Amino acid sequence: MFLAIDVGNTQTTLGLISGGKVAQRWRLKTDRNDTSDELHARLRNFLMLRDLDLEVIEAAAIASVVPVLTDMWEIALGDALGTRPFVVRGSRDCCLAIAMPYPEQVGADRIANAVEARDAYGSPAIVVDFGTATNIDVVDGMGQYRGGSIAPGLMLSASALFAHAAKLASTPIEVPPAPIGDTTEHAIQSGLVLGVAAQAEGLVARIKTQLAEEAKGTEAKALALAAPVIATGGLSRIIGTATDVFDAVDMDLTLRGIWRIWLYHQG
Repeated sequence: MFLAIDVGNTQTTLGLISGGKVAQRWRLKTDRNDTSDELHARLRNFLMLRDLDLEVIEAAAIASVVPVLTDMWEIALGDALGTRPFVVRGSRDCCLAIAMPYPEQVGADRIANAVEARDAYGSPAIVVDFGTATNIDVVDGMGQYRGGSIAPGLMLSASALFAHAAKLASTPIEVPPAPIGDTTEHAIQSGLVLGVAAQAEGLVARIKTQLAEEAKGTEAKALALAAPVIATGGLSRIIGTATDVFDAVDMDLTLRGIWRIWLYHQG
């Protein structure tokens, strides 16, 4: 099996991939103070929970937005597997043309999202990733990564609100019964959850318009306006029930993208 690790600012997701599908998945809190030994131990413990051992892992790759943990995971996996993992970076060939002036600045998770969206859903394609930040990643009609947008994530916005309004902190993060909140709790849910959904709807619409304006030919313009929109990230299931803007909710998109980039480098 192949081990894909997506190190985000808040959570780290690990997935065992077999036959191009995620067979096992684990999440842990991202802690910048973790040592390589601690990460090695956590990996062993996760495997033991499923009656697996390290021998099932044939290769591994990392996409990380936390540089210090990139180093720690490299060491941990080197010790565990006897070989260093592949690391997804914007500065190396990731089987995706990055049509941006500074490709080395693009987050590894965003590259993985774009690669898997293109290969699994076609191009053009739009990915909305709900994590610490809400990232929108765009693949144009030529299969190039064009960039996108970055906004504060739902939980980041909620934390800021709750930090300055203590009485609101017990509000559950879920879709309210209606946009007009008839209680304080429903009003907060409307502003947070429906607000993030509306933000995604508005940005996706503008992105499709830009892609269509840049496309050459009637057919290419129509494809741009019909580009599939894929939601991913920890909160995508909640947001996905609050809007019809998504053609798919794909929780494993990033992990499979990491695997696909690694596979490309195997020749």
